[in-house]
Amino acid sequence: MYEPIRTKSVHTMAETRMNHGPHRSREEELDIRLAGHLTALLTVTDELRALTPDASLDDAARRLAERVARLSGGHPPLRAMPSAGTSAWTASRVASLHQRAHTLAGQALVVATSRGDVAGSALAAERLRAHATTLGIAEAA
Repeated sequence: MYEPIRTKSVHTMAETRMNHGPHRSREEELDIRLAGHLTALLTVTDELRALTPDASLDDAARRLAERVARLSGGHPPLRAMPSAGTSAWTASRVASLHQRAHTLAGQALVVATSRGDVAGSALAAERLRAHATTLGIAEAA
């Protein structure tokens, strides 16, 4: 009348699966997130450099690339080519790129602060201020 269950429990299988495989530490996860945010910021910075050449953007791009390389074990970040048609830029396109860069710098600042990365925090805060100034955003005291 009664037949015993012959298969393993779904819960047992899930537990077994969760205990296998490599696990990263919180610091490693934060390094990966910070490198991602800084790489995205670098991409936007490269786009801005193509549209509005400026020595400060060149310097920022160089420093961002160096920081990402340090976080990635010495591997330099992949750099995207700026969009074609740079002669057809508009003020609204440049403003939207500065807004995006401001947002990315803010996200990088949060992760760098969480990670305790003083150099990363300083770089992100500097880029945040630079893009805020360009956008005319007043800083909170």
